[in-house]
Amino acid sequence: MSDNRPLYHSVKIGDLELGGNLFLAPVAGYSDRAFRAVCWDCGMDFCYTEMVSSEALVRGSEKTEEMMARAVNEKAYAVQIFGGNAETMGKSAKIVLEKSSCDLIDINGGCPVPKIVKTGAGSMLTKEPERLYAIVKAVKQGVDEYCAEHSERKKVPVTIKIRSGWDDSHITWKEAAQAALEAGADAITLHARTRAQGYAGVSNWQILKELVDFVRSSSRVIPVFGSGDAFSPEDCKRMIETTDCDAVMFARGAMGNPFIFKQTKQFLTQGRYDDIEAKERIEAGFKQLDALLLESKDGSEEWACREMRKAFCAYSKGIAGGNKLRAKIVSACSRKDYKDIFQFT
Repeated sequence: MSDNRPLYHSVKIGDLELGGNLFLAPVAGYSDRAFRAVCWDCGMDFCYTEMVSSEALVRGSEKTEEMMARAVNEKAYAVQIFGGNAETMGKSAKIVLEKSSCDLIDINGGCPVPKIVKTGAGSMLTKEPERLYAIVKAVKQGVDEYCAEHSERKKVPVTIKIRSGWDDSHITWKEAAQAALEAGADAITLHARTRAQGYAGVSNWQILKELVDFVRSSSRVIPVFGSGDAFSPEDCKRMIETTDCDAVMFARGAMGNPFIFKQTKQFLTQGRYDDIEAKERIEAGFKQLDALLLESKDGSEEWACREMRKAFCAYSKGIAGGNKLRAKIVSACSRKDYKDIFQFT
């Protein structure tokens, strides 16, 4: 560990100071503010919105703007934006600052989904460092210009998440990191898989370690965060010890299991952690559902309950009779339906 710092420690990103190093990653379809609110209650230190389209922001999409809202209990959060055009990304940064109270803007340079990549966004930025440089530079400039015109708005750090490369024959994390550093990024997150891997195979933490060493030997030392294959407190500890990254992002490991933040903090500080009972797991699901119900503009209970089906399926994993529960969850349309399904709690 660098400077013999403890496994669980504070993190500084530009002028933003965070009390701990356990983050919720931006996950499309999952990291909405209802789930983030539950994660905050479970000890999360920082989080990111689902990725937000820069093109949609510039077009004035109200639905897209809603994705940037802060959860009621959110202490600090980032809005993650994506796009392949530097000018549009710069404009969208200003809209983010105008329409949200976020504490950080993150750029998606890692999404492997074809419809994102073909626009020049997501993993294409890792593949094309010149484009990555232009986009980070434009977003930084957008933040600077907006804050110069609106002195009441606190300037936020700009960070970027990248992949290790396009495929095994095109490992470009170093070039992407160098471009991010030169453009003024305030932190870099690495999901140590290639675009070709998607979410399959194994995340290469050796590359994450190499990125940490590369950045710390550069003329601009900024934090490096790790993502990929953090599914348990033990995984988090091993990632930190193996790579010396400054923070760990939980993605799929937090789905249906927001308690991973509480358990991991306990494990990093005490060497042990408490199990979570089925009742507590399902109660968290109902907290998320109730938060989602409050978000629904038209008060649509059915919409919120449909949205919660995948979440309750995740919450039910590891519970006795889970398969039978999930067979019922997929047709639940009301809060009462869920209450009837989980009446054993």
